[in-house]
Amino acid sequence: MLRDDIKESAGLGTSTIPILVVEDDVAVRRLLSAVFHKTEFRLLEAETAMDGLSMVSTTRPEIVLLDLGLPDVDGIQFVKMLREWSQVPVLIISAQGDEERKVLALEAGADDYVTKPFGVNELLARIRTAWRRTQMSGLSSNQPVIEVGDVKIDVNYRTVTKAGQSIHLTPIEYKLLLFLAKYSGRVVTHRQILSEVWGDDYAEEAQYLRVYVGYLRKKLEDDPSRPTLILTEPRVGYRLQI
Repeated sequence: MLRDDIKESAGLGTSTIPILVVEDDVAVRRLLSAVFHKTEFRLLEAETAMDGLSMVSTTRPEIVLLDLGLPDVDGIQFVKMLREWSQVPVLIISAQGDEERKVLALEAGADDYVTKPFGVNELLARIRTAWRRTQMSGLSSNQPVIEVGDVKIDVNYRTVTKAGQSIHLTPIEYKLLLFLAKYSGRVVTHRQILSEVWGDDYAEEAQYLRVYVGYLRKKLEDDPSRPTLILTEPRVGYRLQI
């Protein structure tokens, strides 16, 4: 569902980027169609999970918007099935109380989520972030220097600078930052980060993660109390903003 600020949506030009919405609620699809009018995005529609999977194959959308509550196949299962053969970005549309389902969807391979009700500006910002990620695909793993804002990570030399100034990170801090940078712009869950940085035995030890995110923010944020680089997704995980 969308808030009343739908009328404030501003477009950037001709609709050229195909987005597939997999949603059985016709009212939501109509609202999304209105949102994308006069933007750079062109909306494609599917009412069921199986139709959505077929359309990903035949229409090759750049982004998928997915409702978790589909009539034929659960949205989380949809993501798992899709990830067997496609890496198209998936943006989950979920209800307010779906935190655990959001986590499961993200861990199944979804890229991001928005919570109903949401505003037009938030929705378009998340979609454009996902779109930028598709244009930058592979850069974090292949290029020697990763840049996020004024922070630079030199993968070859394992060094980090902020605004040209060298920043000393411990091995764990560096590993955490590099993992977040690999998925910059994307929500990664607590369990995903903990398993990657500390190992599977620490997958439920969220206090480790909170402490080290705090360390990174002190070293990399202009104002650690108001972070703009490492963002918290409440009860879900973190996002390195791009």
